[in-house]
Amino acid sequence: MTRIDDFINKQKPGARFVITAQMLRMTPQQFDQQAQEWIDDGGPGFDVAGIPHRVVVDGQFYISRLTVQRHGEAA
Repeated sequence: MTRIDDFINKQKPGARFVITAQMLRMTPQQFDQQAQEWIDDGGPGFDVAGIPHRVVVDGQFYISRLTVQRHGEAA
């Protein structure tokens, strides 16, 4: 799996950007579990800044993409 910190550190403070399951080489099920934690507690260096995008896998909805904002000054 790609490390989330490597991707976040490439973003400018205050930047809004998208994190996807594919980007992190996770299945939608794995990403959904991680995304739920980020929504509840905030992510490592970012806050969730939009409505999660979901996909359907075998009749179940899973989060596959999040819009987030890196901590720091506005971009």
